[in-house]
Amino acid sequence: MRVSRCRAALAAVLLLAGLALTGCESVRVPGTQRVSDRVDNPFELDGAASATGPSGPRSGVQDATLTAANGDGGPVDQLVLNALSDLREYWEREYARTLPGAFTPVGKFLSWDATAARAQSPTFCRDSTFQQINAAYCGVDQSIGWDRGVLLPELIRKFGPMSVVMVIAHEYGHSLQDQARLNGVLTPTVVREQQADCFAGVFIRHVAEGDSRHFTINTTDGLNNVLGATIAVRDQEPGGAGDEHGTAFERVTAVQIGYTEGADACKRISREELAQRRGTLPTSFLPGEQETQLPVNRASLDLLTQSLARVFPLGKAPVYDYAGVSGRCSNITATEPVSFCPSTNTIGADVPELAKRARDRDDGGLLASTVVGDYSAFVVFISRYTLAVQQDRKLDLTGAETAGLRAACLSGAFTTSLSQPGNDLRLSADDLDEAVSGLLADGLAAADVNGSVVASGFVRLEAFRTGVLDGDAACLSTYG
Repeated sequence: MRVSRCRAALAAVLLLAGLALTGCESVRVPGTQRVSDRVDNPFELDGAASATGPSGPRSGVQDATLTAANGDGGPVDQLVLNALSDLREYWEREYARTLPGAFTPVGKFLSWDATAARAQSPTFCRDSTFQQINAAYCGVDQSIGWDRGVLLPELIRKFGPMSVVMVIAHEYGHSLQDQARLNGVLTPTVVREQQADCFAGVFIRHVAEGDSRHFTINTTDGLNNVLGATIAVRDQEPGGAGDEHGTAFERVTAVQIGYTEGADACKRISREELAQRRGTLPTSFLPGEQETQLPVNRASLDLLTQSLARVFPLGKAPVYDYAGVSGRCSNITATEPVSFCPSTNTIGADVPELAKRARDRDDGGLLASTVVGDYSAFVVFISRYTLAVQQDRKLDLTGAETAGLRAACLSGAFTTSLSQPGNDLRLSADDLDEAVSGLLADGLAAADVNGSVVASGFVRLEAFRTGVLDGDAACLSTYG
């Protein structure tokens, strides 16, 4: 977030570097349908997926017989080949239901090790794989390749094996869009990438319904990790000259479109659809925003509360206590680092602890699993103000699936207001990503007055996305 004419936002995210492969559609680590059209509950599935079941390869299932050129026969390659086998099986059955033309499964696969010497590095898509930390679909020969030495092991380490399945499902999505001829030569890369994310979401839904031969996924930490991997490969600078997968918010949106609405919705992702979905939301950095942040202090919070009061005026404005979170509020469990006390209509904040949310990072490595910055902190503060909004409208403040998701949704609606002209505070390109990352990591911005949070990061993000794209009226009707 930034003050108008006084740039102050956005931390650069540490993303894995690597050169794009010529002629390939790739997931390289350096990244609507309106939500009102989605299904009401994405977890009312046809199959037997559960919130607490396992996620990952099924035990006791025979491995696929597919092979990859230059493979080492190890577990990483076998994980990918099993995913490719299940993807083929699924799209052989489903392709003709929504996509034009005849389905031809991808039949050429290449595995390489990015740590191998140049002499031991094969060619993929007319380029050497030497030090290529990548996974890609190559339109030149309709093949899929992957780095088994660095990228996929790192994905498994940080997000579990289903993150690899997600990446491979994304690459398979590029094959689908090519076969269906969904795009022309002038179609922006970001549109192609979000279509592929959408097709990956379709397949992940298939896995969640219990119908994948080799894999299973639960609808809490399993889906959370898949979305975490999606965030990790987001674009650092949306609209820049590099790979354009889209912001974390846009990528998660594309995955959720596929998961909740199916392959037909993926076809509708286009230049025009993306422009409509973006609306006034920022999609590129302004000069200086990568290096500066709006400080999380009392002065910034005062500016924020003024904007909140304009967007969500209340009959009785809350009292702000920046001396810390009081444990003396009756009948609720205080939440750190910001809490709302209904009986006194007070928002209490431990400002130094709140500021830490704008600085704390994950354990590093090649993939940044969190996106942090000023809005990581501010969105939590905003969500506590939305509890005051709910109280003003005489709504119950307890219940993770009602009050908590309303808080996340109303926070999304307020976030969009910051992208519109006339605000003293202005949304910056990374702010949505910071909010999405926090909602996935701990969900504090989706907590009810007692700090109760739904276990599914997917559901928390869906609520925030509803507010961002459809506004506060949708929040009250959807999470009533």
